[in-house]
Amino acid sequence: MAYSTDDSTSLAIAADFLLRDYMGLRPGEQVILTADTTSDVSAVAAVMNAARVLGGIPAVLTMPRLPFQGKLADPFIPSSAVAAISQSDVWIDFTFPYLSGSDAHAQVLAAGRTRSINILDLGASGMARLFAQTDFDRLFALQTALDAFVAHAEGETCRVTNQAGTDVTFTIAKQKPGKRRHQNMPGTTAPPGSVVILPEPTTVRGTIVVHALFHEWYTPLRGPMQIEVDGRIQSIAGGDEQAFVFERALRRAGNGELGSVIHFSHGFHPAARFTGQSFNEDIRVRGNDAVGFGTAWWEPGGGENHPDAVCVRHSVWVAGQQIIDQGAVVGPADLAALDQALAPIFL
Repeated sequence: MAYSTDDSTSLAIAADFLLRDYMGLRPGEQVILTADTTSDVSAVAAVMNAARVLGGIPAVLTMPRLPFQGKLADPFIPSSAVAAISQSDVWIDFTFPYLSGSDAHAQVLAAGRTRSINILDLGASGMARLFAQTDFDRLFALQTALDAFVAHAEGETCRVTNQAGTDVTFTIAKQKPGKRRHQNMPGTTAPPGSVVILPEPTTVRGTIVVHALFHEWYTPLRGPMQIEVDGRIQSIAGGDEQAFVFERALRRAGNGELGSVIHFSHGFHPAARFTGQSFNEDIRVRGNDAVGFGTAWWEPGGGENHPDAVCVRHSVWVAGQQIIDQGAVVGPADLAALDQALAPIFL
């Protein structure tokens, strides 16, 4: 019989691993699951049941689907939800668009109690693939090494290309802290399998070609979109009917302007699939790049209010050395060896 990630046992294994191992849930801890009216109910139920088995005290809070992500979502987030989440020890967020970056999220983090993870739109199949279908220790060996490599490359020139026509360069900025193997401290994390690369926005120059967009919702494109950047976004072309929505989202995030490029990434999860159904999984497919657009973090109105796009099967050079070749890590040798050691696990 062929393996199916819709199998309830695989989902149960993933939910157990997520809470017991990655989030370090302890008996008696308060667990809040936030969901919206489009969340995958089977994934939510699996995590709730796992929390009960592990001795946690879970509750599910469901709200209408948010129209925007980040601070733009603030007028639509119930204050009662913020109060409930602030009393949690572990918070699993299934909403999409999601709560991270909102004032509500900031209030929860300021309380200093809650450790959380953005599951978002993974759904049952994505959860099974990302949390039950890989050797997490090997995955985190590469995660940690890539996070450290990018952090140490601050100030270096990075070039990103792909066969679809992407060719863009930028200076690598100071990076945020990388992911931890265990989320055992208050704060928010995301599934492993992707390393964020922050550029100095004014240095980004070239062409970025993308095949999927998260503007007000997530969607694959019927035809690629080309984005021209020279410090700031100069123009967009292609993308069919999604171009109008994307430009609207860009101007909303860029204070009326098209804005800048504020992050790149490299996905390397061996079991992730590019289905066009889950932004949170698609950006972790080996060689996929989540490119974020909007206003830089330190500028007024900047931060988490930004649309994203997915660039596929990229190649990356840092300081003239090729690091990634069409999705595969090829250097330095230690990083390449860690990448080659990753493979899906079929239960």
